[in-house]
Amino acid sequence: MNLIKKAINLLLFTCALMNTTSAQQKYEWKEGESGGYKYRYITNDPMKARFYTLKNGLTVILSVNKKDPRIQTLIGTRAGSNNDPQDHTGLAHYLEHLLFKGTEQYGSLDWAKEKPYLDNIEGLYDTYNHTTDPIARKVVYHQIDSVSGLAAKYAIANEYDKAMASMGSQGTNAHTWTEETIYEEDIPSNAVDKFLAVQSERFRDPVFRLFHTELEAVYEEKNRGLDNDGRKSYELMLKSLFPTHNYGQQSTIGTVEHLKNPSLKAIRQFYNAYYVPNNMAIVMAGDFDFDYLIKHIDSSFAYMQPKPVPEYKAPVEAPITAPIVKEVFGPDAENVMIAFRMPGALDVKSSTLLNVLSEIMENGKAGLLDLNINRQQKVQGASAGLMQWKDYTVFSLSGKAKQGQTLEQVKDLLLGQLEILKKGEFDETLVKAIVNNAKLAELQGLDNNSNRANSMMDGFIKHRGQNWLTDVSAVDDMSKVTKKEIVDFANKYLKDNYVLLYKRKGEDKNIEKVEKPVITPVEVNREAQSAFLVKLNAIPATPVKPQWLDFDKDIQKGKVGAADVLYVQNKDNGLFRLYYRFDMGSWNNKLLPLASQYLQYLGTDKYTTEQISKEFYNIACNFSVSSGTDATVITISGLQENFDQAASLFEHLLRNCQPNEQILATLKGRIQKGRSDNKLNKGAILKGLVNYGMYGAKNPFNNQLSDAELNAITAKDLVDLLHSLPDYKHTVIYYGPQSLTAAVASVKKEHALPATFKVAPPAIKFEKADQTKNNVLFADYDMVQSEVNWVRNSSVYKPENTALISMFNNYFGGGMGSIVFQTIRESKALAYSTYAYYASPDKKDERYSVVAYVGSQADKMDDAITGMNELLNDIPRSDKLFETSRMSQKQDIETERITQDGIIFNYLASKKLGLTTDYRKTVYENIDKITFDNVKLFHDQNLAGKPYTYCILGSEKKISLDNLKKYGDVKKVTLEEIFGY
Repeated sequence: MNLIKKAINLLLFTCALMNTTSAQQKYEWKEGESGGYKYRYITNDPMKARFYTLKNGLTVILSVNKKDPRIQTLIGTRAGSNNDPQDHTGLAHYLEHLLFKGTEQYGSLDWAKEKPYLDNIEGLYDTYNHTTDPIARKVVYHQIDSVSGLAAKYAIANEYDKAMASMGSQGTNAHTWTEETIYEEDIPSNAVDKFLAVQSERFRDPVFRLFHTELEAVYEEKNRGLDNDGRKSYELMLKSLFPTHNYGQQSTIGTVEHLKNPSLKAIRQFYNAYYVPNNMAIVMAGDFDFDYLIKHIDSSFAYMQPKPVPEYKAPVEAPITAPIVKEVFGPDAENVMIAFRMPGALDVKSSTLLNVLSEIMENGKAGLLDLNINRQQKVQGASAGLMQWKDYTVFSLSGKAKQGQTLEQVKDLLLGQLEILKKGEFDETLVKAIVNNAKLAELQGLDNNSNRANSMMDGFIKHRGQNWLTDVSAVDDMSKVTKKEIVDFANKYLKDNYVLLYKRKGEDKNIEKVEKPVITPVEVNREAQSAFLVKLNAIPATPVKPQWLDFDKDIQKGKVGAADVLYVQNKDNGLFRLYYRFDMGSWNNKLLPLASQYLQYLGTDKYTTEQISKEFYNIACNFSVSSGTDATVITISGLQENFDQAASLFEHLLRNCQPNEQILATLKGRIQKGRSDNKLNKGAILKGLVNYGMYGAKNPFNNQLSDAELNAITAKDLVDLLHSLPDYKHTVIYYGPQSLTAAVASVKKEHALPATFKVAPPAIKFEKADQTKNNVLFADYDMVQSEVNWVRNSSVYKPENTALISMFNNYFGGGMGSIVFQTIRESKALAYSTYAYYASPDKKDERYSVVAYVGSQADKMDDAITGMNELLNDIPRSDKLFETSRMSQKQDIETERITQDGIIFNYLASKKLGLTTDYRKTVYENIDKITFDNVKLFHDQNLAGKPYTYCILGSEKKISLDNLKKYGDVKKVTLEEIFGY
């Protein structure tokens, strides 16, 4: 045990150092002033967040991070489905969608002419909302459809998306949840003025145009949820846990009945009530100047007027005195969930205890579920989690049954671990390890603007930022938690007071869907541009120079024995990542993925698997072995001061792991159960179906061990493979604070290598199929919707086409402002999700593929296929959209910074494509030369009039196979053909 004792001693020294540092730190609110604006901050806040409150009550929270010339922005309101009127659930979510539709200033060709039609539509919806006779409702809806068509002639669809794309924004999105609605953008740092111009106008007086087509998109979103067993389980769990609170009584998406009866007047009332400055926050994290930004936010949003906000009065739920047992039925794999109602996030002490308690139960390495359940393979899989809201928190345990096991047995095992917790039968040092790993995660998270922004916005939603001090000190507060406090807390709150939810396989007899209304396609006016957008694009922005990788300068190289070393230094912190990358995967040896999985359950001649897992967790380090199709990668990461211990411990495990037939037999059983579960998962089925369409009957997806092959494998086969793995050629990759010389010496000390490497077995080759005629591959699945993928394989990779293909994808089908999205969703309301792109291979001798997708209601599938086929055969021209796509791509490249070990992996990816330089430079230099005629010619040569394979997933009860014959020869593909087992 010398190695483990050494690791523990070093950890104790490290902990003492950390605790000394923490003791010297003091977290307290302070006030500052700069640029004429007062702000509050917390001393020793690693994010150095500043909290401003403007004169109208608007909260602004800012954190500077100069790592990339970009800024993550969030604009949020403290209102979500909790605040929906009881007779209009889903309203907050509706409103979120409508806030992408524009205002009087943008999104309209002629507001004076558009407005009367929109007023008429609002009145018609009010009539529709109060009409109950089915025939009369159809008459009113026909009027809505007709007037909407007239109004759409004056609307500019997706002008918001075009505005954001033109300034180089990424990740345009929004979400609604119980207590929040958040609007998200990731902008270049030189686009602040443009961003504020759009956002201040966006929230000034939004116009709810193109409502009936957007409503249909929400219907599609609802129907997708009805096809999702996990979504149904989640909603029933909340409904049972919160019989009076809106957490359980009002789903975010809304009820089918309420979705069928929308009210624009009610949506407007909601907006007026909750979208006020004293209920909203602007959060930004990234590369900016504090003084400049706060001044311009203030001037942009000063027009907003505060007013009292109707707060949701949360009822106090009656205690649960006995388990509440519920069942959900559906086609997906079975599982069980145990959910407890706990104190909310505003109870700071309880939140701290809950965070520690949840990690004790499961942290991925050394928690009770990790060591006693998952490591010992007692179930198919088990986990624990927290969902923290203001009023209550949900603590849950969940698990899947392995072969021959009932969900009731899984439930007993999960509850058994709770009993161990309540008895205090866990090592108190686990709490210290949890704290150290939390500090490590906090350090890693600082690099990411999104992590910073979301943390700050979460604080605003939960407590208006008033408890930011406790948010900043959370990890230190966790370090003060005692074992007795955890045990007492668990015994107080974790009793027979839970909801027990069984997700069982079977027909859901209560399922309903939102019926498809008759919608006439509307104008999208692609070429139109409002005066607002013209003015916006004229706002000057300081150019940002792109930064190219120079692989010869950015990567240092060395040798460890026969192995090449690729090195980039970490100059930011004391973290390291070490990789051993082998150019062989499952295509070389089908046993590699199984051996990689098997390793995590094995011990050595000295240590048990539990001891190894604990020690990695104790020294705040991680390891993983992942085997893909053509590469296997060992990753070891953590604190540099623990590098030697982590590398040595992993090396010992790999070289000395012991075969165990019983562990392997259990693993085989779980793999067989996982295979059965995969055949119940529509996402896995569709992925396999697309692979079948792209490659044929033998493809990468079903390149699996047969049941007979799996059963024949012995523990010795796998352990011999693991022991010999370092003898195969591999590359050592290091990213960390050590110098190259020191890193090489450290690796050489721990990582023994042969004088010459073994040669990897030859890889099996998969050739993409030629589509010589239209074919339909159909897989049957019990679902409300249908999902259709188009597949066509094209020519071999040519690096000189990269800029053209990038431009084509961005314009044609790569985002919310693209031709495909505008036509299929915005104009025709045929789908919630749709895209199309020309997919590039990752190896120089492989072929491109055309991939398109539409997910729609089964009764709209024919219309959706027709709509996509029209676009695949004829690409519409929009010069304005084309220029927006060009500007967006250029700004993406200008502000992208490839750093850290990303430099090395970019180099390796380029090498596979036969490239020796940063391909982005070629794209950037050529993108201004590309014309629409170039893109159209590319489309005509590679997409138009070509045969495709249609990969269709849906229910045979709703889709006629005879009807599918009009698209091509139909083959119903079995699950065995799809999965290969």
